[in-house]
Amino acid sequence: MDTVASLLAAHRSGRRSPSETVRATYERIAAHGDPAMFISLRPEADVLADAAALEAHKAGALPLYGIPVAVKDNIDVAGLPTTAACPAFAYQPTADAVAVARLKAAGALIIGKTNLDQFATGLVGVRSPYGVPRNVFKPDLVPGGSSSGSASAVAAGIVPIALGTDTAGSGRVPAMLQNIVGLKPSLGLVPNTGLVPACRTLDCISIFALTVDDAMAVLEVMGGFEASDAFSRELTVAPLAPMPKMPVLGVLPAAQREFFGDADAAAAYEGALARLAKLGARLVEIDFAPFAETARLLYEGPWVAERWIVAADLLARDPEAVHPVTRAITEGGAKPSAADAFRALYRLQELRAAVRPVLAGLDALVVPTAPTAYTLEAVLADPIRLNSRLGTYTNFVNLLDLCGTAVPAAIAPSGAPYGITFLAPAGRDAAVAGIARAFAADARLPLAASGTYADYPPLPPAADPERLDVCVFGAHLSGLPLNGELQSFGGRFVASVSTAPIYRMALLEGETPRPGVTRVHDGGAMLTGEVWSLPFEGVGRLLGTIPAPLGLGSVELADGSIVAGFLAEAVEIAHCPDITGFGGFRAYLANDDISTDDAPPEA
Repeated sequence: MDTVASLLAAHRSGRRSPSETVRATYERIAAHGDPAMFISLRPEADVLADAAALEAHKAGALPLYGIPVAVKDNIDVAGLPTTAACPAFAYQPTADAVAVARLKAAGALIIGKTNLDQFATGLVGVRSPYGVPRNVFKPDLVPGGSSSGSASAVAAGIVPIALGTDTAGSGRVPAMLQNIVGLKPSLGLVPNTGLVPACRTLDCISIFALTVDDAMAVLEVMGGFEASDAFSRELTVAPLAPMPKMPVLGVLPAAQREFFGDADAAAAYEGALARLAKLGARLVEIDFAPFAETARLLYEGPWVAERWIVAADLLARDPEAVHPVTRAITEGGAKPSAADAFRALYRLQELRAAVRPVLAGLDALVVPTAPTAYTLEAVLADPIRLNSRLGTYTNFVNLLDLCGTAVPAAIAPSGAPYGITFLAPAGRDAAVAGIARAFAADARLPLAASGTYADYPPLPPAADPERLDVCVFGAHLSGLPLNGELQSFGGRFVASVSTAPIYRMALLEGETPRPGVTRVHDGGAMLTGEVWSLPFEGVGRLLGTIPAPLGLGSVELADGSIVAGFLAEAVEIAHCPDITGFGGFRAYLANDDISTDDAPPEA
């Protein structure tokens, strides 16, 4: 099953072109045969034209080069109608949502718009005139909502990434029910410009993926302040880092766990906690009561009025155009008074104050993503009550301004998937994802409904503010003549890396063979190197030993990250022999029969 990481590697190495990926995507859509997954698809020829443009511009360095993406149909994509799963509401946007525009600028290819619970109201995925997307993992279960089509598209392997939205759990519950990852960003981190609101004060655009790494790669592209969004915040996305050695995780005490009689769900949560303890986490029971009360506020309080605002004109003009369950819920939003709203806001502020010291002592809170998994038959028979139950552990999250990552935890003997969600205060998206990643890597569950498994390579240590990561390409590589000098300056090996395919390498003149790496606009290639961490004092000492035309600059790696590194001025090396074709200096030396000691650095 293709992930973002595997597709990027294939596209950048030339093993597969973005155009070939697009053709395979449309073949999978046809073979999968679920007409309720997408509300609208872009013509294959149009997406192929976009892929060809990327290939012609040699855009391999882009962080999402040629990655196919599906978009929930309450998020604008220019050229496709936005329906919010309500034909009478549909309109034709003239511009992409900011989040979509950022994906396109990063090299992503938008495939189409996915189905959803109408006006993003629901956690079940059955409230749409466009049908019910099939749950790919277990077809008798609901697909989860409201981002039903997006979750199904990722679980089916149609696309490795899909955008959802999350107001009350719509980016997390479908992830659990289809055995994939759901990342719910901090409020205001991803701009909402171009999003049809559900509850404008609580909405966020979310990400479905097969791995935590893929979800975070997309968040890094989409995140960042946007002046056109009044709810945008000055938040940044830190890079993924390993889980702390002994994270403190808040867990539900046994007396406050609610699974509505689902013994498999209870066992899955207990098993997940045992796995976390084995990974070194310290589990601390917390009082869940204020979280549960906050969850009840979402539909008992005035926030339903925000949903009513969106559909008010349509409800007045043509109420039959709205799905009957959605209409029953939304019409209630016209009833609360201003006094009701303020009373609820006062209580919410008190609840936020109550949970703040609890969360301050934790690296993350760990809850079941949903308390159980319901069948399609059961939900159609009891649509509102069972939907409400699915929000037991999700409804409070945005009200309390938390971010979270939902990951698979277990597959029950019945075949039903269960998951857990890691939560923390806004701004800690990467830290929470890092803990979720460690759990997912240890759990070793299959990707969605496939028989393949995620590859979670070791992460480099978290950045040290007293040190700098520096990429070296030549004689300072491990085992080569100047590596001892690098270590004497306090250097620590971090990782072997490859650059983005935008560099060339020349052989410099001198007694010690050295390469000169320079960035180019055309004809670039991926080059291998190593990243070493040095104290700033050591960086200064190292710079004193580096001769012209080399100097310290910024190097873009294959994963899109930027590190410091030694580069050469192009004009100064124009006359030097070009050795780019070897792919790296060590390969050049091996080919040139120069004796080297290729022993890896000590841990």
